[in-house]
Amino acid sequence: MEEIFNLFHGFAVVLQPYNIMVMAIGILLGVIIGVLPGLGGANGVAILLPLTFSMSPTSAIIMLSCIYWGALFGGAITSVLFNIPGEPWSVATTFDGHPMAQQGRAGEALTAAFTSSFIGALFSVVVITLVAPLVASFALRFGPAEQFGVYFLAFASFIGLSKEPPMKTVAAMMMGFALGAVGLDQMTGQLRLTFGFTPLLSGFDFLIAVIGLFGIGEILLTMEEGLRFKGRAAVINPKVVWETWKTLPKFWMTYARSCVIGCWMGITPAGATPASFMSYGIAKRLSKNGRNFGNGEIEGVVAPETAAHAAGKAALLPMLALGVPGSPTAAVLLGGLLIWGLQPGPMLFIEHKEFVWGLIASMYMGNVFGLLIVLTCVPFFAAILRIPFPIIAPIILVFCAIGSYSVHNNVFDVMMMMVFGVLGYFLKKTNYPLAPLVLAIVLGDKAEESFRQSLLASQGSLGIFFSNGLVGTIMVLGFIALFWSLIQEAWSRFRPATAA
Repeated sequence: MEEIFNLFHGFAVVLQPYNIMVMAIGILLGVIIGVLPGLGGANGVAILLPLTFSMSPTSAIIMLSCIYWGALFGGAITSVLFNIPGEPWSVATTFDGHPMAQQGRAGEALTAAFTSSFIGALFSVVVITLVAPLVASFALRFGPAEQFGVYFLAFASFIGLSKEPPMKTVAAMMMGFALGAVGLDQMTGQLRLTFGFTPLLSGFDFLIAVIGLFGIGEILLTMEEGLRFKGRAAVINPKVVWETWKTLPKFWMTYARSCVIGCWMGITPAGATPASFMSYGIAKRLSKNGRNFGNGEIEGVVAPETAAHAAGKAALLPMLALGVPGSPTAAVLLGGLLIWGLQPGPMLFIEHKEFVWGLIASMYMGNVFGLLIVLTCVPFFAAILRIPFPIIAPIILVFCAIGSYSVHNNVFDVMMMMVFGVLGYFLKKTNYPLAPLVLAIVLGDKAEESFRQSLLASQGSLGIFFSNGLVGTIMVLGFIALFWSLIQEAWSRFRPATAA
């Protein structure tokens, strides 16, 4: 009952005129970011984060989260109309969405995509509303050892449950740990890895790293590929929307299955991209029209869009309740909360109730705003892709430079942004994942601090990480996640042996 009262209070915060305006602006910017290939939610949030420093934390997080929701919606537009995935998780949408557009069913495909996105996101927001306070109250039992266990579980999940090659994930994560260690040691005050270079005393700001790795890296990659956009007209009229909505209820099982898949993959560090592919693959296997997938089957649009948006919203649950982000965008938002002096985790629900429930209420409102905006503004957003990339790229570069400079008003940060951009370019060219690197930069020092505090409390004994049922369970889950691929391989070998 208390949660319902807090949620209504959150709606009272969100429905203030200023926050409604911020929400609408965030959705519009997010859809534009989603439409432009190579930006994405994490990039847009990272680039525009410095512009929110003058806002209150509640208004700022509402705007940034709405940018994220808008980017989730916008990625489907390019996937359907141009066969260009605006986001990585929109790749699966192109399989059937673009063939539908080629058959003159673009309005039907976009309506199905936007509606499915709305349903998937709404499911995850309801889960966050019901589960986050329970997770937060349970997490009040966490000490330094338990906190390290959660961090270890997050890092291990990225390694063991990710679809990326484990060694590349480990390499990227180790690089993030090294970058996060530069500067002053928080516990001893000693300098680390500065090599006598004064600007490195404060270390590498995560925001500079994210803007460079994502924004500049993607621009360099796109310039090399010589991407060109070819526009196509698209109009969604009320009749098409209504006719499509009448056909969608028959896919209720696909919706339910995709919501569960997406929500689970979002809470774990797997993310929206594998959720969309997994949901598409299972839908193709179980659907009676599975053989028609890839030729313009509407169920092939419903499944990935529902799962991707459920995962995108669910990624905020571990970030709010435990301080562990479930996606790169959640990692960027976590860094923003730290900049505003807010520590994500169980105490956030006690010390800053207005902020937390305002954010949760904004998820409901942002989802409704996003659906209305994308259904009415598709022709405008599609026209953006007619602008030549040589015009768009310099504008993005200028915003990246302004964002980097505004963090500390330091030209050195702009130079480091370009260095991180080149690093991001080479990492993407060699297929190294960026999400583990960002996660390690943001959480590496906190994991180290919890680890060292635990060892100080136990006088150097590692047994503290198995000293009670809570921390022991978390550590065991971490090791299971870390060696999950080996466990699966051993189980697959064991099953034929027992069957024989």
